[in-house]
Amino acid sequence: MTRPPLSDDLFPAGLPVYATVGRTADGRAWLDRLPATVRAVQEQWDLRLGPPLHGGSCSWVAPVRLPDGGEAVLKVTWPHREAAGEAPALRAWGGSGAVRLLRHDRERYALLIERCTPGEELGDSPLPAAERLLLGAGVLRDLWAAPAPPDGELERVADVCAEWADTIEERMARIRPGYDPGLVRLGARLLRDLPATATREVVVHGDFNPGNVLAARRRPWLAIDPKSMVGDPGYDPWPLLEQIDDPFEYDDPRPVLRERFALVADALGEDPARLPAWAAARTVENALWCAAHGEVPDGAEELEVAAVLADLAGL
Repeated sequence: MTRPPLSDDLFPAGLPVYATVGRTADGRAWLDRLPATVRAVQEQWDLRLGPPLHGGSCSWVAPVRLPDGGEAVLKVTWPHREAAGEAPALRAWGGSGAVRLLRHDRERYALLIERCTPGEELGDSPLPAAERLLLGAGVLRDLWAAPAPPDGELERVADVCAEWADTIEERMARIRPGYDPGLVRLGARLLRDLPATATREVVVHGDFNPGNVLAARRRPWLAIDPKSMVGDPGYDPWPLLEQIDDPFEYDDPRPVLRERFALVADALGEDPARLPAWAAARTVENALWCAAHGEVPDGAEELEVAAVLADLAGL
């Protein structure tokens, strides 16, 4: 059957993916191919497309109807390093803690996944912060319980963080943003040392912020959009802790953070000192990312956060 052309409404210019991916020549070329890619996947899997969702910055995502009338979500992602681990991780989790992977087109970076309904984000829930943190920790426990996929399907936390440490040092020397050199050195050292001192390895989510945990029918909450690796579970909790009822909006974030790190560490069976150390390392990396993208003042604010986290970790 020949289908009619895809409506322009399926590719509105205001989608975040256009603003983000369109900054590079490679990204613009992918955007130019996107309607044809979506059409090919639609025909391959016999899907009825709904209006695209507006959340993702590197992917085109839309609800779809399956041939049997069931609901799902089609996700077509700009090909990049972090996206390569999504399908292997979803397959490893098998629906435990995360949405189920229904179909995967490796060449087109296309995923057909379970749809979360009602789809409320954990960050938007009216529940108290402590309850939301414990709900998120419960999802992480489910994710971490899965066996890792075969070697080579996912990158390793240790390898990626060693690269980040090198990049931090290169950016600090090249950009000279005026940041505290001792704190930057600490962040680089932690990125190299923390993975080597882990007592276990799991399939980490990689971007476990409360916007990536959605209310669902099959289970109360399910994770989406992983940037997964294999390694130290302590890598995962910081985005959850940072973005639920932002501790740095309080006059003194230290007691709030201390209480929440202890709460989450206890729920996950993790060392409470390692979680702020990982948080400090990731925040230093983000600060130098900001500097490399022309946002030196934003990076300075990130380093102020990293200093508090390092202090909480006793470093």
